[in-house]
Amino acid sequence: MATSGRSALLSSTSTGLKSTLETPNPEDDDGQNLWSTILSEVSTHSRSKLPSGKNVLVMGEVGSGKTTLVAKLQGVEEYMKGRGLEYLYFSVHDDDIDDHTRCNAWVLDGDLYHKGLQGVAVPVDAIGNSLLLITVDMSRPWNALDSLQKWAAVAREHIDKLRVAPETLRELEHRLVKQFQEYTEPGSGDDGTPQRRSEEEESVLLPLGDNTLTHNLGIPMVVVCTKCDAISTLEKEHDYRDEHLDFIQSHIRRFCLQYGASLLYMSVKEMKNLDVLYKYLVHRLYGFPFHCPAQVVERDAVFIPSGWDNEKKIAILHENFQTIKADDNFEDVIVKPPVRKFVHEKEIQAEDDQVFLVKLQSLLAKQPAVTAGRPVDTTTRAPSGSPRTSNRSAAANVANAMPQSGQTSEGVLANFFNSLLTKKAGAGGPGTPGGGNNTPGTVRKSGSKLGLSDVQAELDRISSRETDSDPPNSNETPAADGQDT
Repeated sequence: MATSGRSALLSSTSTGLKSTLETPNPEDDDGQNLWSTILSEVSTHSRSKLPSGKNVLVMGEVGSGKTTLVAKLQGVEEYMKGRGLEYLYFSVHDDDIDDHTRCNAWVLDGDLYHKGLQGVAVPVDAIGNSLLLITVDMSRPWNALDSLQKWAAVAREHIDKLRVAPETLRELEHRLVKQFQEYTEPGSGDDGTPQRRSEEEESVLLPLGDNTLTHNLGIPMVVVCTKCDAISTLEKEHDYRDEHLDFIQSHIRRFCLQYGASLLYMSVKEMKNLDVLYKYLVHRLYGFPFHCPAQVVERDAVFIPSGWDNEKKIAILHENFQTIKADDNFEDVIVKPPVRKFVHEKEIQAEDDQVFLVKLQSLLAKQPAVTAGRPVDTTTRAPSGSPRTSNRSAAANVANAMPQSGQTSEGVLANFFNSLLTKKAGAGGPGTPGGGNNTPGTVRKSGSKLGLSDVQAELDRISSRETDSDPPNSNETPAADGQDT
C-alpha cells in the first residue's frame, strides 16, 4: 500500500511538471513576437533596397528643352549641353527604408544622325527597366504632331533592332496593358490614397478602346510639353484662341492614347509641374506611391496619367470648337507662320564720316546744278556785285545802264528812268526816224512831249548832284530842247 501510494504521488508530480512545462508563459510569447517582428522587418528591408540600373531615355527636337529638363530634375543650375548622347542622372530617395539610388537619364540629340546611340542607353537586357520620355516644344506647336510621330517611330525601330525574345516582349506588352487597365483615381481621403477596388473589380478588367494601345512599345512612355509659358505669346502674336489650344491638346491626347502614354504640360522657367513629373517617374520606375490626380482645367498645367484618358473624355474638348471641326487636319488648322527675314542676319557697319562726305561730294559734282526756283547764273559776277540776270527786258536795260563804279541810290534811280525812256524811244514804228536810237530826243509821240521833257529835266537835276555824273547824261539835253523847237 505504501509503495502504491508513493508511485501515485510521483506520477502526479511528474504529470504536474509536464503540464507546467507545456503551458506557455504570456510574457515569453510577447518577447518572442517582438524579436520576430524586428528580424522580419530587417530581412524585408534588406531585400527591398531600391534597384539600380533604371533608365530614362529622353528624345525630342533640337531646342525643345531636353537637357534643361533633366538638369532641373537633378537640381543643377549650371550645366553644359553636349552632342550625340548625353548622360545625366537624378537622385531617388526612399524615406521609408532610408535608401537612395540614382536613375540614369540619357538625352539623345535632336539630329537623327545620332539615333544609333540608343543602344548605349537602352540595351536589350535593360529594356524592362527603361522609360521613354518625348519632349514637345509648345512655343512651336505646329511641329508637335510630326515630332511625336517621328520620335515614336525612332523608338519602335530601335526596339525592333534589339531582337528581344518574343516571350519577353509579349510579357512587357501585357504588363503595360495591365497597368493601363488597373489605373484608379486617387481617393478623396485625407491621406490621398487610391480608392480600394474589391476583389471582383480587380478580377474584371475593362476592355481597351478601339484607339487605345494600338502601338504598344512594351516600355512606358511619357509625353512632356515644354515651354508652356509661351502660350500667352501665341495668343498675342499669332492670334491663338482657346479652341486652337484645345485642338492641339486633343490631337496630342489621341497620340498618347495610341501608345498608352502619359501627358504632362510643364514650364521649367516657371517651375510648373516639375515636381509632378519627378513623382510620376519614380512611381512608374520604382513603384513609389503616387497621389496626384489628373488635371485638365489649367491649359498650361495639364496632367493626364496613363490609364485615365479615353475617347469620351477627349470629345469634351470638341464642345468648345466654333470655327474648327474635330476631324480637321492638324496642319490645316495649326499653320506654321511665314519665316521673317531679320536684318541682323548680315551685320552692317557704318563707314567713316569723312569717307561718306567725300563720296557725297563726288556724286554732287557729277550731277548738273539745278535749283528749285530759277536758273543759276554760271557767269562770273563783277566785283561790285551786279544783280542776277532776268528774262525781263527792263531789268536787262537797267543792268546795262548802271555804271560799273559805286553809285548812290539817286544815281540808280536816274538810270532806271533813263532805261524807261530808252525803251519808249526804241518802241517807235518802223516809219519813225530814229526808231533804233537810244536817246530820248527821238520820241515823236503826240501828247507826251511835255511830260517827257519834264521827266528829263528832273533826271538832269538829279544827275547834277552826283559827283561822278555820267557824261552821256549831259548830251541828252540838246536833244530834248530840239523837241521844243
